[in-house]
Amino acid sequence: MCSLPSLDSRPVQVYLKFQQSVPDILQRTNRKETPVMSAKLIHAGPGEGAAYSGVGDVYRVLVNGEQTGGVYTLAEVRVSPDNGPPPHIHHREDEGFFILEGEVTFQLGDRTVKCTSGSFVQGPRGIPHAFKNTGKTPARLLVYVTPPGFENFLKEFATPLPSFASSAQPVTPQDIEKLLAVAPKFGIEILPLPK
Repeated sequence: MCSLPSLDSRPVQVYLKFQQSVPDILQRTNRKETPVMSAKLIHAGPGEGAAYSGVGDVYRVLVNGEQTGGVYTLAEVRVSPDNGPPPHIHHREDEGFFILEGEVTFQLGDRTVKCTSGSFVQGPRGIPHAFKNTGKTPARLLVYVTPPGFENFLKEFATPLPSFASSAQPVTPQDIEKLLAVAPKFGIEILPLPK
């Protein structure tokens, strides 16, 4: 038979006293409580998540801003060899890229960064950037965007796909026109291609 040691109630009393003093601390420091969206428990299995084809690449939204309490969006991107988004600037959000598979070259401002599996690149808002799959096989990346909203950009400009396993749609002149029309609504500036 096991016996449990008696519990010292002092830590519990300290915690309860702290909890009671939080509203008083907020009032004394003139802090205002603001409504905060709650993050949700999320599980996305392999291949799950809304999938889109955009400028020749395939995206799947793993988690959106509503699910993260308005903190971030996380997407997976499959980039075909010799492809990637055109140069652009995000004026509202920062992006982080983690390379899962393949070889991807990033242009971040005037800096060129060659990445392979396991590499991470941060693309701060306001910095012109682009990336291109410079390998011979498809590349896969995780893209972390904060604050969220990138998922809404995808919904509006990209073509929905049945799944992330679907092939990317060929890029048409209409796709480019739609990208150029929709991007400014989301604070994204599409830049001319380098010569």
